Amino acid sequence: MVSHYWPAASYADLPLPAPPSTAPLSSVRASSVTSGRSTARRHRHGRSGGSSAYLPQNEFPIFSSTGDVEIVLTSADGRQEKRYLLHRLILSQCSAFFGAGTRPEWSRTGGLVTIGEGGSRAPSQERRPSFEQQPGKRWRYTLDWQSAGTEDVPMLVQDVAPPSIFGGSETLPPPVIRPKPTGTSAAFSRSMSNFSALSINSLPSASQPPANPDDEILKDYDNLFRIMYQYPPSLSISNIATAYTECKALLHLADMYDALPIAGTRVDHHLLRFGARLYKQIAKYPPSYLKLGYLARSRTIFAEALIHVVGQWPLALSSLQNQVDTAVLDLIEDKHEDLEEAKSRVEAKLWRLSFTNPRGDRVTPATDYLAWLAVSFFRSWVAENATSAPTPILKPLSSAGTQPPPPAQSTSGRLFRTLCSAPLPGLGRDDCKRFLKLSPDLYTRDNLRRFERKVEELRNLAREIVRPVCRSFLELDGSAGGGGVALGYLTCTRVGDGEWPWEE
Repeated sequence: MVSHYWPAASYADLPLPAPPSTAPLSSVRASSVTSGRSTARRHRHGRSGGSSAYLPQNEFPIFSSTGDVEIVLTSADGRQEKRYLLHRLILSQCSAFFGAGTRPEWSRTGGLVTIGEGGSRAPSQERRPSFEQQPGKRWRYTLDWQSAGTEDVPMLVQDVAPPSIFGGSETLPPPVIRPKPTGTSAAFSRSMSNFSALSINSLPSASQPPANPDDEILKDYDNLFRIMYQYPPSLSISNIATAYTECKALLHLADMYDALPIAGTRVDHHLLRFGARLYKQIAKYPPSYLKLGYLARSRTIFAEALIHVVGQWPLALSSLQNQVDTAVLDLIEDKHEDLEEAKSRVEAKLWRLSFTNPRGDRVTPATDYLAWLAVSFFRSWVAENATSAPTPILKPLSSAGTQPPPPAQSTSGRLFRTLCSAPLPGLGRDDCKRFLKLSPDLYTRDNLRRFERKVEELRNLAREIVRPVCRSFLELDGSAGGGGVALGYLTCTRVGDGEWPWEE
């Protein structure tokens, strides 16, 4: 720091400054400019040489300068605490819960009491009638663990302390205010009632050490606020089962605060990054992913799960009844009816499949006995593969007292898929030879070759008949281990434009 040396002298010995009228204007301007520059240099020098001044944080999660909504998250035992100072505007745009809770009608009616020049006190709201004109207004939310059940997620409640004339809050416990959803958030209330059974305990999770439920709840809240501020949530990127559990809990929390549009987009983007692993999990747990896809408004996940559910319907009825919106069940039933109608048409064509003579008449034992035998042999094979195994009369002792077995699943889907595959079990050369040997007078080399050609023609005709219903609209590749004949049901269901249940 530059310092100027002044010799020791009394204030009487110092020269008196000249009157302003006697000094030229140019000298006054020059001295002022020089003084200002030297002062600025001294201040900059002192700032660079000393310690930097403390700057309050103004970024997520603490916006000290611009934040006006304080959120305090504490665990039930009080060991953990997370604080947020966020913006009312962003929270209201992302969540109807905060939009309703920070409105004037949900705030305290008594504003700050100010003392005017005349000594009279008047509420500050009389001088500032509009809610948006209160720049110093702040809201505070805390987790209400007392009102939450054992398995319920605690909600945020508005914690407002009555202001004093000095602008501070009193030391008494603040009253608890619960903002209720307004009439404009009817979708939020309806969604809450439909998905109340979507508990976190029914998740297909991997074997992991048990975690503290309070920590998971705080993590879910943190992920929700991070999504509101366009930050990536803390979700598993390696374990698909863990990611499913975290995403479902996040969607459940977002549903409580009417913030599904922003949370669903992030969940959809995160889960689709797993690729084939996600589609394999959907094939294992289609009802669970159907509910998750509906919550996230994910067309890919919802359509993938819907194809599996419709193909196995009504096997998943017990898992979806009273747990999803009626629009989802109506869509499943409509698609199942369309699929059954298509299967009925294909089955009728298969049973009418036969050979005709040059005049267009069906072959009979009198016109072409060998061709008629080939048709009979093929129809017997179709009947065996289209009939499910008979139910045993005697039930095992272990099943006594348990819940009733699931409804029998149709085997026509497996039959159609088998017809599209090659070679067909039961229609090979050895099977044809064994069948033709039942008539020793017909068993010759020429008749065997002709019989095999007739059976092959029937197989090709049947393959063309079942091809439309054997198409697969799944994202899951059959070669990845989840498709092909192993599925045992048809996957030709397709959701068109205007059929998504959340667009109604």
